[in-house]
Amino acid sequence: MTDSVKRAAETPDEPMPYAELGMKQDEYDRVKQILGRRPTGSELAIYSVMWSEHCSYKSSKVHLRQFATKAPKSEALLVGMGENAGVVDIGDGWAATFKIESHNHPSYVEPHQGAATGVGGIVRDIMSMGARPIAVMDSLRFGAADAPDTRRVLPGVVEGISHYGNCLGLPNIGGEVVFDPCYIGNPLVNALCVGLLRKDQIKLATAPGPGNKVVLFGASTGPDGIGGASVLASATFEDESHAKRPAVQVGDPFMEKLLIECCLELYAADVVVGIQDLGAAGVSCATTELAAKGTGGMQVDLNLVPLRDPSLRPEEILMSESQERMMAVVRPSDIPAFMAICAKWDVPATVIGEVTDTGRLVMTWDGEVIVDIPPGTAADEGPVYERPYHEPAGQAALNADTPDRLPRPDDLRATLLRLLGSPNLASREWVTSQYDRYVRSNTVLAQPADAGMLRISEAMAGAEPTTRGIALSTDGNGRYAKLDPYAGAQLALSEAYRNVAVTGAEPLAVTNCLNFGSPEDPEVMWQFAEAVRGLADACKTLGVPVTGGNVSFYNQTGSTAINPTPVVGVLGVIEDVAKRVPTGFTAEGLRVVLLGETGEEFGGSEWAHVAHGHLGGLPPRADLDAERALAAVLVEAARRGLIEGSHDLSDGGLAIALAESCMARGVGATVALTGDPFTALFSESAARALVAVREEAFEEFAALCGDHEVPCSGLGTTGGASLVVEGVLEVPVEELRETHAAALPAIFG
Repeated sequence: MTDSVKRAAETPDEPMPYAELGMKQDEYDRVKQILGRRPTGSELAIYSVMWSEHCSYKSSKVHLRQFATKAPKSEALLVGMGENAGVVDIGDGWAATFKIESHNHPSYVEPHQGAATGVGGIVRDIMSMGARPIAVMDSLRFGAADAPDTRRVLPGVVEGISHYGNCLGLPNIGGEVVFDPCYIGNPLVNALCVGLLRKDQIKLATAPGPGNKVVLFGASTGPDGIGGASVLASATFEDESHAKRPAVQVGDPFMEKLLIECCLELYAADVVVGIQDLGAAGVSCATTELAAKGTGGMQVDLNLVPLRDPSLRPEEILMSESQERMMAVVRPSDIPAFMAICAKWDVPATVIGEVTDTGRLVMTWDGEVIVDIPPGTAADEGPVYERPYHEPAGQAALNADTPDRLPRPDDLRATLLRLLGSPNLASREWVTSQYDRYVRSNTVLAQPADAGMLRISEAMAGAEPTTRGIALSTDGNGRYAKLDPYAGAQLALSEAYRNVAVTGAEPLAVTNCLNFGSPEDPEVMWQFAEAVRGLADACKTLGVPVTGGNVSFYNQTGSTAINPTPVVGVLGVIEDVAKRVPTGFTAEGLRVVLLGETGEEFGGSEWAHVAHGHLGGLPPRADLDAERALAAVLVEAARRGLIEGSHDLSDGGLAIALAESCMARGVGATVALTGDPFTALFSESAARALVAVREEAFEEFAALCGDHEVPCSGLGTTGGASLVVEGVLEVPVEELRETHAAALPAIFG
């Protein structure tokens, strides 16, 4: 031992600022036990960010293991949890990699840059798997739409997502925008990216081969984002959070665009042994994780890290979360070719160290050894907490307060229009028009379709012709999860699974972003444990594995947490994109058919929320077997060409599905209902879809439904200029459209 490390050993009682960096006393004591001495300042920086909640999953790990232990067998799964993103086989030699992550707290502090760098970070996760990113999506949640805080945050978030994604030339093919007072001060900005690669070209975050060089390439390192995601995502938010602006990263999408093309050429040249993106925890994360997954050691000279600010100290270099950076492990003989490719793309690249087999991560600064640690202790052996949890004190009362006591409306026409023009059900065109949904010309379906869909054939240069495509959807419902987190998580998965299936794609794999309050609150921890248990059980029943994701804790202000909000993304595959099923009614003279069963289920519904501001009772029943059967019918019907249009039933029930189906192409419909019309129109029972079937295909379609035991009810036919529910209501399609389109522009301009 020499220099800083030696001095640390000789001064065991010197105070260290571990508490200021978010470490608990017992965590700091464990670091000292691992090292056999107190840490240096640089070592403390590494452990503080790597053992943060955001990076180590220390409060969630014990529950997340269910995704592996209960995982269904899937031959399509090529890379599962534990890497930067999951990878699945989608046929014809192709693989897709996708993942969703949060950038919640940074987006509250600085909406534009917080959201923009959230997109940049998830895109680099996809790049690091060896893939070309081909599309993005986002799942957004804000406070009440008319709240001043929402008017501050939402435009900046949308602008940041739009700016970064549009500059990268990546289509934004779908997502969510949800408003609820519980998200005031704690918006959720969850970003998803999907990429394509040949199934035999997967890259991993590993540093094998002593003597191989460690190359840092991309943007230089600056003071922006020091402790950013790792610190901001590991603490609750108070009013002084605006003082944390320096901890928000600043993005440069033009550098990232160069980085994408540079990485793809490096992969094609086979000059990359292992690769890791630099996101949360920056150099600390990249070096420890690469070394831990390789031959165990690495030597790094921090003086060689290119700096945008030469005054940065080594601790700041290690904690900086400056964007658009990657770290590669390269064979010495390949360094000239590696550097030449980087130079071609104007991407700065510097060798900062090399791989060793010592089992130690050693870093120097000005000739002194400032870090000497076993890398696995930082990357993989952080604290694991079995946090206490129990059902919230008011849960039973919440569930007992059912919507049954709420007065039912007499005017169902007015109710439909009120819901259709409410912030959560209104048109998202004000948001999505700011995104480029069709850049690269491979987008087959995008908002407002139920799921985004991309063709594969021209997505990458040199691709073999194929008719295949992939479909993606993200969904979640915090009100459902508040009422029952187990069922709420299953309903989020069910809706995303159903949204993919209604396009004709077969659901294949899952990613998730789990947004909750403080894990130190036993009631929040109960919500989290139940949601994870529900999602794992549902994935097992539906036969779709979790490929990876993200946990975002501390989404609360003071003691007030957001509604538990598990957001689920589902990826599906369609053999021929020409057989995709568009959303809604596509022509006149089609049979309108309702699939599934409708019960009286209003707990957590949009009707209760909009009409009465009510949240209570139980959410709709999650019927996973019915969801699987429904998906099988929808996928097979698409293959046979039996359906001309489809739409899932979810928020707002059949009434909203009918209205949106009419607005999709300006085609009206006349339908007749049985039973109580209010329940038929506004119940939110799950496992249901609306389809439009040609008259001559109806018999075959009904037989297919019978084979899968899926209830199939003919409601009426498409045609005319109005939505007519016989004996109940009649609304011109143009009035539906005007009501639907007006809400968000009226609020946000």
